[in-house]
Amino acid sequence: MKKDIYIASRFLTQNITGVQRYGIELSIAIKKLNYEYNIEFISPRNIVHYEIANFLQVKQIGILKGQLWDQISLLKFLKSKGNPLVLNFCNSLPVYYENKIVIIHDIIHLKFPVSYSYSYRKYYEIIFPLMLKHSRHIITVSEFSKREMVHYFSINENKISVIYNGINEKFTSRKLNSNERYILGVSSIAYHKNFVGLIKAFQLLKNDNVKLYIVGGLNEKIFGKDSKKILTEVKNSSKIKFIGRVDDDKLIELYSNAICFVYPSLYEGFGIPPLEAQACGCPVVLSDIPVFREVYGDSAIYVDPYSPEDIAEKIQMLLDDERLRDILIQKGFENAKKYTWENSAKSFFKVLDKISLL
Repeated sequence: MKKDIYIASRFLTQNITGVQRYGIELSIAIKKLNYEYNIEFISPRNIVHYEIANFLQVKQIGILKGQLWDQISLLKFLKSKGNPLVLNFCNSLPVYYENKIVIIHDIIHLKFPVSYSYSYRKYYEIIFPLMLKHSRHIITVSEFSKREMVHYFSINENKISVIYNGINEKFTSRKLNSNERYILGVSSIAYHKNFVGLIKAFQLLKNDNVKLYIVGGLNEKIFGKDSKKILTEVKNSSKIKFIGRVDDDKLIELYSNAICFVYPSLYEGFGIPPLEAQACGCPVVLSDIPVFREVYGDSAIYVDPYSPEDIAEKIQMLLDDERLRDILIQKGFENAKKYTWENSAKSFFKVLDKISLL
């Protein structure tokens, strides 16, 4: 008899950033494999990703939204089903519900609180420790994040499993006939993403014929002390372009035709965009932080994220050295092949098997 497992899918009600992409892609891969478990996806009613919800055959429950849905509607539903095992790929589940597996991507809210609103920080400062304590198991996205949680929350490392991110197979090289030369940055634009550092570095480059494209949501309220001033200065620049959110087809084109992709984050739990860039044949420049060394090895150029001068120097190397770009492109292709959502789904079922034996 198949065991009933529920995946709380509130990520289907949210705009897609790295966390939501993890939830969506891993859910699709799980649905395709679905071994000996009876897995059902449940969500609030305010779904925005309809095609994905239809594929997952999502059941909509309750009338609440957001965190209230997590803590009230979802809990009530689970109680009515006899307290089955539940998971959520995007951080939050009923706090005191014991039969759950919590997926925690990172602890950025503790390391870089300036990236989030006061209410968000306070909610997770209270909820995180309780949710981790009242869980059967924890999943995270890198060995680095696992070490962080063991350290900050004094959790037994045997209670935490790592399931890496993957890349959708549609991320492949798509070259266009264009003479425009640009450097690309992609992510939600929060303080710890360090896009102000990227802008400062770009302004130090010697090349007049190169532009900087930045893809992602722009919210000046979450930038650091000097950020708003810098952003105001560059908004009207002919060489720096804030593109905003784009669909995957446009993103693939941007990756494929960029001179390089720069991801100068001060902190990450994993970081999907550099993998997508590598899969599209774009050399990547990354912050020299532990998680990037873990995931990308020698397939990237590393920079001091706190030094715009170092970031600029490494970008300049790629602008000037075609052979170095080609080497990084080939290493990037090889590295990206390691990370598939099918492999992530297989790891997920191994975790379920482990939990079932406990």
